[in-house]
Amino acid sequence: MAEKISITAIINGAKHSATVEPRRSLVDFLRHDVGLVGTHVGCEHGVCGACTVLVGGTAVRSCLMLAVQADGAQVETVEGLADGDELNPLQEAFHRNHALQCGFCTAGFLMSVTGALREGPVETEQEAREVLSGNICRCTGYAGMITAVLETSERARGARAAS
Repeated sequence: MAEKISITAIINGAKHSATVEPRRSLVDFLRHDVGLVGTHVGCEHGVCGACTVLVGGTAVRSCLMLAVQADGAQVETVEGLADGDELNPLQEAFHRNHALQCGFCTAGFLMSVTGALREGPVETEQEAREVLSGNICRCTGYAGMITAVLETSERARGARAAS
């Protein structure tokens, strides 16, 4: 058995430390060591996107990243999007537009879209489809998600223009 390694990451603004096996995935670290279970394990091959989190502001598949690779990193999970019980604008738009059904994939979509919106606005339906294309949902049509992405992007553009 490999020697365990001590790691520390800032997750949703809070410092978390643990001693993990070198082979432990980031998703398992988040779920089992930190107790943040909003990030889901889907395919374990990086295809479905259910495990998407932001590391250093970049969307990554946490099933493909080792926890030791996140040592010293800023990690954001779906639990960090809301402010207490108050949903953030993207979460509100997903809710308002019925952009989720069973919810299993929702966290991954929210984190992928969050990362994309931080890079810049999503202005067209085609751009929204591209942003969503890295994640898979087996329950919904994607129409509500596309609308939610475009609404949130427009709202963010309006807020930037007003300031």
